[in-house]
Order: sequence, then structure tokens, then C-alpha cells
Amino acid sequence: MRILVVEDEAKTADYLSKGLGESGYTVQVARNGLDGQHWVQEFDFDLIILDVMLPGLDGWQLLQIIRRRCATPVLFLTARDAVQDRVKGLELGADDYLIKPFSYAELLARVRTLLRRGPPRETEHFQVADLQLDLLQRKVSRAGERINLTNKEFALLHLLLSRQGEVLSRALIASHVWQMNFDSDTNVVDVAIRRLRAKVDDPYQPRLIHTVRGMGYKLDLQP
Repeated sequence: MRILVVEDEAKTADYLSKGLGESGYTVQVARNGLDGQHWVQEFDFDLIILDVMLPGLDGWQLLQIIRRRCATPVLFLTARDAVQDRVKGLELGADDYLIKPFSYAELLARVRTLLRRGPPRETEHFQVADLQLDLLQRKVSRAGERINLTNKEFALLHLLLSRQGEVLSRALIASHVWQMNFDSDTNVVDVAIRRLRAKVDDPYQPRLIHTVRGMGYKLDLQP
């Protein structure tokens, strides 16, 4: 399980990283709101622990960015203890709100509870133009023709369809499809995109998989 901790106070961030790491979680720490935004946009996490008072981009703003992108559980961990702050956090989409100073045992219990809930039920059927993917039956077709994909090609297409219109970086694709950190010296993502295009895009119109120069790839009706 991967947890993102967005916390600018070094002692607290190190304490959380050490404790959660010893509890069996993989922890990534962001020391300000802008770094937190980068990690949220580039990688997928199972849980996000978020402070409110952050340099660069505060926790309220970052939560709104997170909610436009995904339904990952978010736990606010903050010294802001006013009732209106707690209400604001929950109304913006946080799943829980814990006030500093805190007990690590309570934090861990809340983390485990949020992770047990699991993600929302995923959409089983995706369609853009005449391209269709059935997640449950693991079937892909275009213009009514069945298309056979490898497991990685299927995972890649599913990712592109589930984030239709969003530009996905090579790093995010590598993390999601291959569970690996992206190495700029490798072209594994570009090769996979090329092979996927040859099956689901090149023989058909309109083209759906687009290269966004310097940024990554997206699947949409419009370039």
C-alpha cells in the first residue's frame, strides 16, 4: 500500500514516514503543496495524508485538485482544530480529519480503516467513439471488431480510457501499468503505445491515441 504524506514540518513528516514504514506501508513525503500536487498528478496512491497549512499551495486547494483527479482516500492531519475547519475539510471531500498533536496509534487505526473501505466500485464498461472495453469480460472491440490484446496492452488501454482526455505522463503510465519508476533512458512506454496504436487506432478513424509533445499521451476524440 502506497501512502503520500504532504507535510511541511520536517519532524512530523519524518515521524510519519518512519512509523508508517515500520507498519508495512510504502511512504512518499512531499514537503509543500506544489510537490504534493506533482506526486498526485504523476503517481497513484492508496491514501493521502494532508496538512492544511502548506507553503506554495494549501491543503484546501490541493484537496480540490485531488478530487478532480481521483477518489483516493484523504486524511487531513492538521493543527487547525476549529469546527468550521473540520466541516470545511469534510465538505471539500476529505474522508477523515485528525487534529495535531495526535496519537500515532489513533492515526494508524484511522489509516487502516480508510484503506479497508477500498476504492469506489470501478466502471466496468468504457467507450470512446467506436472503441469499447469491457473490464469484467476483458474484451476490446472497435467498429464491432474484436481486438486481442496482451495483458499489458489491456492495462494500458484501460488506463487511457479511464482517464479520457487527460494527458498522462510516461512516469504515471510506467507506475500504473508496470509498477515501476520511469527511467528516461528506456522507451518501454513509447514502444507499448506504438503497439497498442497498431491494434486499436491505426486501422481505424478517427485516431484516438494522441501524443502531447513533451508531456505524454492521452486518449480522446480531439488531439
